[in-house]
Amino acid sequence: METERLVMRWWREEDREPFAAMNADPEVMEHFPAPLTRAESDALVDRIEEHFDRLGYSWWALEARESGRFIGFTGLALQTFEAPFLPAVEIGWRLARPAWGQGYAIEAARRAVRYAFEEADLDGLVSMTAVRNVRSQAVMRRLGMTRDPAEDFDHPRVPEDSPLRRHVLYRLQRP
Repeated sequence: METERLVMRWWREEDREPFAAMNADPEVMEHFPAPLTRAESDALVDRIEEHFDRLGYSWWALEARESGRFIGFTGLALQTFEAPFLPAVEIGWRLARPAWGQGYAIEAARRAVRYAFEEADLDGLVSMTAVRNVRSQAVMRRLGMTRDPAEDFDHPRVPEDSPLRRHVLYRLQRP
């Protein structure tokens, strides 16, 4: 899939190295429990590829059209951990720091929303993040997602003593 400035595609072997570097960056991973090791990052790519095979969608690798450079991911993921609102399909994104502040997250997320509703025939999407991740929440609002504070939750995959445990939940229904 393409947008004005991005190519959203399946993963390539050469994406693994810049993806691992991005996942090891403490600033990129500040709203996650910990940066990922190279082995953890590679295992994530393997799961992403398995989801494409099984579901037809997952986190697409993002490539800047102008440079051809890998800059992160955006896409859809079926979430099934224990929470009152699940199972549901999540829309999410993660970009390397040099790609921040350029509107890539919203551009790719808008295309992923279009895919979700027009091609995957989904009825709705959720997005979630740690309470203090205001940048991602801004993208959620720009997508037209809405939040009901009564649905905020403690993420069961985040340690109980972590300041990242409390998450906000945003929703978007098919128009």
